[in-house]
Amino acid sequence: MSAPGLQPLSSSEAVPAGVRRRALIAHVIPTLRIAGLENVVARLTDRLPAHFGHVVITPGADGPLRSRFPAGVPVVAMAEQHRPDRWNALRMARLFRSLRPDVVHSRNWTCVDAIIGARLAGVPIVIHSEHGREATDPEGRNPIRRVGRRLLSPMVDQFVTVSRDLGRWLVEDIGISGHKVMSICNGVDTERFSPGGRQAARAALGIGPESIVIGTVGRLDPVKDHVGLLHAFGQLAADPRALLVIVGDGPTRATLAATAAGLGVGGRVRLLGERDDVPAVLTGFDIFVLSSIAEGMSNVILEAMATGLPAVATRVGGNPELVADGTSGFLVEPGSPAALANALRRYLGDPGLLARHGRAARELAQAEFSLERMVGEYGQLYGRLLARRSR
Repeated sequence: MSAPGLQPLSSSEAVPAGVRRRALIAHVIPTLRIAGLENVVARLTDRLPAHFGHVVITPGADGPLRSRFPAGVPVVAMAEQHRPDRWNALRMARLFRSLRPDVVHSRNWTCVDAIIGARLAGVPIVIHSEHGREATDPEGRNPIRRVGRRLLSPMVDQFVTVSRDLGRWLVEDIGISGHKVMSICNGVDTERFSPGGRQAARAALGIGPESIVIGTVGRLDPVKDHVGLLHAFGQLAADPRALLVIVGDGPTRATLAATAAGLGVGGRVRLLGERDDVPAVLTGFDIFVLSSIAEGMSNVILEAMATGLPAVATRVGGNPELVADGTSGFLVEPGSPAALANALRRYLGDPGLLARHGRAARELAQAEFSLERMVGEYGQLYGRLLARRSR
């Protein structure tokens, strides 16, 4: 029986001839929307050495991230060809047989069909990365997905996690063999994200110099617990300088607007929506805050650190691996608006502490979380597995 919905690749999905002479890496990512995981792959395709070629595949539809990949990197959006049925691995296999990659690198649960498809197509090397647990299963307890990851483990040459926390989860909770799991922390472009331009950013946002801006950036999704952040901000209402700026869009936007109005702080909360000038917007903040109930490795915390902002973040996922509690920011327990408000209040009451933690955050980003370090570690991983395979 043949799998339904398999269509020939269009000419726009063909791999350029020059790519075929290099080790070809097929990056399989959940979407082409602009988000943390997807941006990591865009940076890799742009910055890895020229002896690696790339093709980017998503099981979803086209999206704005396509424009962020370098010219000459094919982007395949499977969209209608990829449906929630048992044929998806075969569709992936057919695509891989056409592209003939040396490495298939899938990311997160959405893309696990690529693992089976790669093995059916005879791809020599298969890597799977975990960038964070799903919003619907923030603690990774879904029994089907736990068993699925464990059963797929023999087909994967290397598991990569973006935090040590996720690595422990794969080994201790899922049961993946420890020798197959490694962590590569995300990196940040410390030149693109850097201090400076605060006055211009404030002017562009219509924010006066007297305000102390508490800001956050990210998809407006329940897992980010922006509602809890609003309740924390409501406890700071006695300080007229405090202003909350939320950058991003998503399904909870209307709820957040209603919550801010209900708390009586609607006039001091700015919902800016999606922005394509996040580096500039961050320079207009004084304090960065992340109230998530679950995280993998937050790119936006790294971007805030590189901008010289102290971070108040929940003690979840990889956040404790980024924020030096009491040195470059504060960590608080998730789901506690009171704890979040107390940490923010410390900065509102002590400008010197705010400045010291901001400088420490910038230094930490430069020393340990540079984009060059991340790209170098992925390059070493691909090179090591390709060399092992050739031997």
